[in-house]
Amino acid sequence: MGLKKSKPQPIPDFERPWRVMDWNEKEHLEAKLRNIQLNHPELRCVRILLHGPVGAGKSCFINSVQSVFHGEIKTKAFEQANAKKSCTKTYKAYTITNRNHETLPFVLNDIMGLEQNDEDGIHPDDVVNALLGHIKDGYKFNPVSPLSEEDPGYIREPRLKDKVHCLVSVVPASSISRMDIGVIKKMEVVRKKAMSLGIPHVIVMTKVDDDVCPLVNRDLNQIYRSRKIKEKMQICSNTLGPPMKCIFPVSNYHEENNMNNTKDVLVLTALLQIVKFAKDYVEQYHTTHE
Repeated sequence: MGLKKSKPQPIPDFERPWRVMDWNEKEHLEAKLRNIQLNHPELRCVRILLHGPVGAGKSCFINSVQSVFHGEIKTKAFEQANAKKSCTKTYKAYTITNRNHETLPFVLNDIMGLEQNDEDGIHPDDVVNALLGHIKDGYKFNPVSPLSEEDPGYIREPRLKDKVHCLVSVVPASSISRMDIGVIKKMEVVRKKAMSLGIPHVIVMTKVDDDVCPLVNRDLNQIYRSRKIKEKMQICSNTLGPPMKCIFPVSNYHEENNMNNTKDVLVLTALLQIVKFAKDYVEQYHTTHE
């Protein structure tokens, strides 16, 4: 009678968080974002472009940011649950305000999602057009025909305020290891262009509590003790390029009616670093171009 093979034991999570977080610093993070100063005469805000596969949570991240600053659930950008096709059809810039109706010094730009097939989703050339500042707000994307100089939505001589100051790839932790190769190749094209322009590139990893890790499902505060979450972040880095220090796991507001401090701190931590990178880019641009 043969010996029965035992099931492999799951690899234990880390005893201590591998990235240190202060879950009590929400107000401090909000204040830092509110008080960021842009030392440039033309700019009142930095422009952050969100891109990624369909259903990754780009619009949901925008709504989560707005919710955090208002202290209640907000729906600024249109969302669609379990979307197979992008619900974002146009180039849209979202300003973010706080409870006191103050406009914060950053703009989040949402675009159509990327898809596997060339005839579906946003054309990668249009993501590049957005990076370069050629696309007017409200322009409707055509998956098979990217924006051309003859289109009324084309900005011929973009100023710094029209250009993107930080590129953010939004990808879901729950499916990063299964992401379509066609989508990955399109994202590689965009990243290479951003790198050639000196535009910083950050990953926001969403859906971290979508059956990715039992520990995180039970307690989001344990996110940086989770070996599985770190593995997912490493896959993001290996697949899309940015180093681990430029990858931020978040849990968007998608089914809750009440605010959650841990979600808020994760969103604010990611956003603060994104805005800092964007500010660094603007300062470098000002030094080399003007």
